Amino acid sequence: MRLFSSAPAMLVLGLLAPSLASAADSPGASALEDYRSDQKVPKAIENRYFLKEGRFELAPHFGYVPNNPMAVRYVAGAFLTYHLNETLSFGADVGYSPDLGEQDLKGLVSVLLDRAYNASASSSRDFQQPLDKITLAAEFGINWAPIYGKINLLGETVVNFDFYIFAGVGSFTKTNYVAVYDEATASTGDVVALQEGGNETKLGPVIGLGQNYFITQSLALKLDVRSALYVDYKPQYNADIVVTEQRVVNTFTASVGIGVYFPAMKPRLYEF
Repeated sequence: MRLFSSAPAMLVLGLLAPSLASAADSPGASALEDYRSDQKVPKAIENRYFLKEGRFELAPHFGYVPNNPMAVRYVAGAFLTYHLNETLSFGADVGYSPDLGEQDLKGLVSVLLDRAYNASASSSRDFQQPLDKITLAAEFGINWAPIYGKINLLGETVVNFDFYIFAGVGSFTKTNYVAVYDEATASTGDVVALQEGGNETKLGPVIGLGQNYFITQSLALKLDVRSALYVDYKPQYNADIVVTEQRVVNTFTASVGIGVYFPAMKPRLYEF
């Protein structure tokens, strides 16, 4: 009787064994085991339409330096970046600013010279306005992109973007000038005579912020702002007085460019 009564039980266990084994191997059981053992789950890529890992980025850009009070400075250049993964990359930037002599001086220069020359004190006529123009800059550093997101435009198009921080060092080649009052041409309204004081190269840290708006899987609109710091002498407003004190100079550049990514991104099985 015992052998006969145990047969149905054995049959039921035999039928349930595959189900029990399947349940033990299910994703839910695996997740529960990971939770109990405090196992860290690797961070997944969260539905990225645009992948950067292992790709180069070449981004021609055009920019402007808004904090130079004496000269108008436009910058043309290019970023070259290699992306280690979706958040870290190494990058270089080369920028060139043409020097147009007196043509790119701001009106503040002539105003200062005219007021100093026509002041009541005769010693004011010795006034000179120092200024400099950075013509070539090269920057090298690391980009960190901790934020990736999407913008829904009018419920029709989803634009993917990321936000990055740049930190590095830069080399800046500049030409030093002094502007003096030109009596010979003052009657025509041109009171500025520009005298060149030589070229020099400065080194310093560079920090920046930027955003990429991904247009296709190979193109992105790039917005970038950077602040370059270096040590230089304080302005020398009188040619007979030698200035030896130094100060920290900040050059701020805002630029916009188009990033081209290569090689081509691996095809996705679906889009989102």
